[in-house]
Amino acid sequence: MESVQETQKKYCSLAMIAAILIGLVMILAGQKPVGKGLILGTIFSVINFVLMGETLPVRMGRSRPKAFFFSLGSILLRYLLMAIPLFLAIRMDQFNLVASICGLFMVQLMILADHLIVSIFSGYKKQI
Repeated sequence: MESVQETQKKYCSLAMIAAILIGLVMILAGQKPVGKGLILGTIFSVINFVLMGETLPVRMGRSRPKAFFFSLGSILLRYLLMAIPLFLAIRMDQFNLVASICGLFMVQLMILADHLIVSIFSGYKKQI
């Protein structure tokens, strides 16, 4: 369980830092809705990632049918949670829809970027 929390902390922190920095640049460049939408989407992406990790041990100790319905309910809850920034971005002009969608994928982008960087540098070390 500790390794799950360490992984969550690592990638969620990276995602929030990246979103805040990019959002700040966008706001300073005069694109407030883009910056705010990116940060909004990233906040909900982080919440989704944390909920996914927190529900993982609960599913392990259940029988197969109970685990199936619990997993289905968890997925439905997380999809509803991820719909909130989309709904806000559609309804309010202060959030950009495309930036909110990008923010929803920010944690996944950080995971992918981390693995790409590690694989590139591990290949580079082998050549030396």
